[in-house]
Amino acid sequence: MSSPRDVVITGIGLVSSLGEGPDAHWQKLTRPGIEPVLDATRFAPYTIHPLPEIDWNLQIAKRGDQRQMETWQRLGSYAAGLALDDAGIKGNDELCATMDMVVAAGGGERDEAVDSAILAASETRNDRDVLLNEKLTTELRPTLFLAQLSNLLAGNISIVHKVTGSSRTFMGEEGAGVSAVETAAARIRSGQSTHVLVGGAFQTEHSDMLLGYELAGYLHRGPWRPVWQRQGAEGGGVVTGSGGAFLVLEQREHAKSRGRKIYAELGPIVSGRARRRKGGLNAEIAKLLSQAALPNGELLAISGASGAHAATAAEKEILDANPAIAARGFSTLTGHMKEAQFPFAVALAALAVDRKAGYPVFDATVERPFDGTPAAVLATAIGYHQFEGLGLIKAA
Repeated sequence: MSSPRDVVITGIGLVSSLGEGPDAHWQKLTRPGIEPVLDATRFAPYTIHPLPEIDWNLQIAKRGDQRQMETWQRLGSYAAGLALDDAGIKGNDELCATMDMVVAAGGGERDEAVDSAILAASETRNDRDVLLNEKLTTELRPTLFLAQLSNLLAGNISIVHKVTGSSRTFMGEEGAGVSAVETAAARIRSGQSTHVLVGGAFQTEHSDMLLGYELAGYLHRGPWRPVWQRQGAEGGGVVTGSGGAFLVLEQREHAKSRGRKIYAELGPIVSGRARRRKGGLNAEIAKLLSQAALPNGELLAISGASGAHAATAAEKEILDANPAIAARGFSTLTGHMKEAQFPFAVALAALAVDRKAGYPVFDATVERPFDGTPAAVLATAIGYHQFEGLGLIKAA
């Protein structure tokens, strides 16, 4: 039974190594035998999924705006513009002024040149407190510390696309993406918002972004493998990718009143944090599945599995235990996109529901075929080291 306050998806903006836009991703991801776009040399011994060529001018018209953003902010602003265009909201001053925004963001790209200069100078000086103050005084960018502030992405989207309702920014890797979508949906269901822009972006082609993973030993080394096949391989199992995903969520009544196409309905979003030792994560994933109101029968699952050994093994074990679930690990083809991972999974799930077709297997050695017409699709984001989230995307 539908309700005027159902949460529906009316706009999708996607960018990854596969291209940009929902149509480009659908065409490539439904092509049997598609090969991933990889770069194994620039950051060897780590492999990444790089961005395609992007004409930033198409969504960020002012060169001055582009210059003051690092790539991750341009990427997020671009993907947000794609979603607004897709929903028919971009350029509508009234809709943009009343639109709320929830963004999942990381800590921003550090200024590697300044970091290197501080480290180099510290080798010849013992007054490192004075040295640090000197560098902060002369080298600090106007973003207040040696990286870009997380909420600058939301700020730049407001400036570029005139989305000027309330704004929230979540930090915390996959958990930020889950919380962003969960919060946006809750606001719409409660009547606090009628339409919300929600999503995130991650730029991995930056040494400090990779360093954050590798300090804890999470990055995969050696020859590339599909996401489900990295257990026992060298390194920690994560292969990162640059990308962005933004969604326009609306109250069903609001979308219908302006005659917009609805991709899908956003059903329950459930999340949690498990103690990951002694099977705690397995039990938590199983509990979340029980809370997600899964339909009977065959079910397609769009998994945001990162490849991290423990988290990916736990997710695979629980999904494999349900013979009705056919999972697709899309990180095999896009890489792990951190904060953007869950919004990306929701977008791919919405496309499958809208097009009434599943995705072919991305890894024929472990993934089950899916031959049905998906009336509902499960989207998952099990954090590579913390936070778990699931969402059910249903036919509208």
